[in-house]
Amino acid sequence: MTLGEADILNASVLIVDDQEANVQLIQQLLNEAGYTRVTSTMNSQDVCALHRKNHYDLILLDLQMPVMDGFQVMAGLKTDETDSYLPVIVLTAQPGHKLRALQAGAKDFISKPLDLVEVKTRIHNMLEVRLLYKKLEGYNQELERKVQERTAELRESEARYRSLTELASDWYWEQDEKGNFTSVSGPVLEMLGIQVGTLTGDVKDTDAAGWNEAEREQLRATIAARQPFLEFPFSRVDVDGSRRQYRVSGQPMFDQFCRFVGYRGIGVEVSVRR
Repeated sequence: MTLGEADILNASVLIVDDQEANVQLIQQLLNEAGYTRVTSTMNSQDVCALHRKNHYDLILLDLQMPVMDGFQVMAGLKTDETDSYLPVIVLTAQPGHKLRALQAGAKDFISKPLDLVEVKTRIHNMLEVRLLYKKLEGYNQELERKVQERTAELRESEARYRSLTELASDWYWEQDEKGNFTSVSGPVLEMLGIQVGTLTGDVKDTDAAGWNEAEREQLRATIAARQPFLEFPFSRVDVDGSRRQYRVSGQPMFDQFCRFVGYRGIGVEVSVRR
């Protein structure tokens, strides 16, 4: 995330000072340095309204002003809920006011009488930080918007997937990252030789008689390796001697941060009980 010099020179700056000579000096200095959006006011009572309207990237604020001093102006600016960052450099001839101004929310200060090199340097540095902050804030908002949109799309896709798979298969199942069943539709638990009282209840092995243990172990190994499988053949011989055959398919699930969150799959019985 970088800024060009043109970005800084195009930033909006408001000069607030009740002394016309100071306003003209700073404005001339910034114009000569190439800044293109510099405005000013000598009425401190107008600052909050101007900032709400124009959203300045930087406010150069004199502290010693009649009617409403710089500290009162900063207190008013803090009430703007749309901007949590206070883009203020205070101008002061009182050394004791510097710490108080920083505690009040100012980001920097410039001493009077003005040193023109110091003024240019502090303004440039402050604007660079401010614009990077705004870029980061905008990036975070855009990222959050995209995550919300993607989450909504995934939920819609998930709903369609569940609907279609439940219609096209004999059972549907989901497991979390620890292998616990979180959603089951159909006889998948019996097929895998386990049982649960509820979906969040204790899971334990039950009678696995009749199942092909080699097939069971191969399927378990595939799931443990987080590999997808398609129409995996599965079979069981019932107590009456009939053979039942199945095809199961599954795929691992990952969240938007590529973290494994579990498995889901479907199964169909391809044999008919005699």
